[in-house]
Amino acid sequence: MAVDTKAARDRAKQAGQVAAAARANPYVQRFIEDPELRDNVRAAYEAARNAYGRISNGKGPAKALTEDRKLHRDLREAAESLKQAAQGIQGRKPKRKKRRLRKLLFLGVIGFGVAMVLSEDLRNTVLDKAFGAEEEFEYASTTSSQTVS
Repeated sequence: MAVDTKAARDRAKQAGQVAAAARANPYVQRFIEDPELRDNVRAAYEAARNAYGRISNGKGPAKALTEDRKLHRDLREAAESLKQAAQGIQGRKPKRKKRRLRKLLFLGVIGFGVAMVLSEDLRNTVLDKAFGAEEEFEYASTTSSQTVS
């Protein structure tokens, strides 16, 4: 099928230039080559479409935003998928939470356990605090022992 008008030839030429520019764009290349990135974008689109459907179901957007738990879930999923897609297109890996307090607490528990095993005084102190002080008593028999002669 031949292009027979100058306007049609110009449009075809412009479309070719746009396609060449898109192929040269690193973001477009990453989107084409990375299936995880495409999945994140698709998941964000589907979650956003579901959220829009729940907002426009007749209740009114204000009521839907305040009361609809499924809408909240869809919006949260869309935001998370978009965040992952943005990190993927920029070539960054998602940041891991450092959880410093959890590590510090774990080391404290391990240190306390080792100290309990190694120190008898600490063990006695902890047992006295937990279960009360040990009462000292002497056993005296109330029966008299008879000697057989």
